[in-house]
Amino acid sequence: MPTQRDLLVPTLGPCRFESPLLAKGRTFADESIRVRVKRHIGSEASEADDLSFEEAGPRRQLFFDPAETTAAFVTCGGLSPGLNNVIRSGFLELTHNYGVHRVLGIRNGYAGLNPDSGLEPTFMTERFVRNIHHLGGTVLGSSRGAQEPAIVVDFMEAKQIDILFCIGGDGTQRGAHAVQEEVTKRGLVKSVVGIPKTIDNDVPYVELSFGYVTALEIASEVLRGAHVEAVGAQNGVGLVKLMGRAAGFIAAGAAIASQEANFVLVPEIPFPLEGEGGFLQTLERRILTRGHALIVVAEGAGQHLLAGENVEKDASGNVRHEDIGVFLRDRIKRHFAERKLELNMKYIDPSYAIRSVPANAWDRILSDRMARAAVHAAMAGKTDALIGYWNQELVHVPISTAVAEKKQMPLESDLWNAVLATTGQPDWR
Repeated sequence: MPTQRDLLVPTLGPCRFESPLLAKGRTFADESIRVRVKRHIGSEASEADDLSFEEAGPRRQLFFDPAETTAAFVTCGGLSPGLNNVIRSGFLELTHNYGVHRVLGIRNGYAGLNPDSGLEPTFMTERFVRNIHHLGGTVLGSSRGAQEPAIVVDFMEAKQIDILFCIGGDGTQRGAHAVQEEVTKRGLVKSVVGIPKTIDNDVPYVELSFGYVTALEIASEVLRGAHVEAVGAQNGVGLVKLMGRAAGFIAAGAAIASQEANFVLVPEIPFPLEGEGGFLQTLERRILTRGHALIVVAEGAGQHLLAGENVEKDASGNVRHEDIGVFLRDRIKRHFAERKLELNMKYIDPSYAIRSVPANAWDRILSDRMARAAVHAAMAGKTDALIGYWNQELVHVPISTAVAEKKQMPLESDLWNAVLATTGQPDWR
């Protein structure tokens, strides 16, 4: 549990400029208003009960003079529904409402902040962003992997970038924090603000990240189709692998939304495979009594079952998992073959198709709100801060605090209890 000191957001200095939003009749956030970390307060008060976040929103006074400010957006890591919505809304807030004249789009993730890439930033215009919110993916391009903070800050100085908006998951935010540390070391006056992006929904202090609800919607349709395939065959089994490297939010949410899953396997629970009460035996009983089954597995589930300890990492610093979907597919087939039981297996991995679609209505709203909150924070001189979504409020979270821990699905939560209720599967905790 962090301390209140861990929740204090750095600022660049006194705010000397009156916000142009005053003339637009906007409502401003009060610096004295904070959002509690703990939603529920127990009968015994504790220090944690008083922890709070700074509320996000526009400030009356600004640190940056809009007419003299250059901002830049960079999108990193895997795709997610809503990326283009964030870019567009952030650009429009900066230009239409604050009057910032120069906004750059960094191409292909952090690689575009390294001159060796040969990628010149895009000078963003209203025409450039006009229709991008209807598209999946990111018009700026993306990549995995960090760049040397010193090289990035050199680039920011050369391009006179005052504000850098970093849109991405925990790896992206670790990179953003490293950039801010380099900025501070040099005594420069630049703001770095993170906008959390992951369909896995695994960024701490972000109850819902944009793209997650769209992913659930598409994934639940896949599950319905897999269920039809399973029901339509004798001893039919649908096995669907969904994204979720360290957390099972997509697998759990899609299973509840579809109401068709019989087993949901997530990284939070090292489920037993063999023996009495194990997954294979439970699946066999299900097939013998009901004639079909639908299994949903998150990509990070069942790693305890796979041979060896894989320490290979991708460019973002994430451990490369063994393919649990293929492992389960082959192991289930072998189990039924050994018992001379008929099996009709359909294995589906829709992961990349799910994350590349345009955002749905909810994620379009959340993307817009987060993007504009990031602009408000940066213009007011907030830095090294992530836009969080907590207790249904947008808040400022220090990036150093957000990346210090991993977010997983609480097994005592209503979400996991709903999975157990809808599937009827054993509680393997």
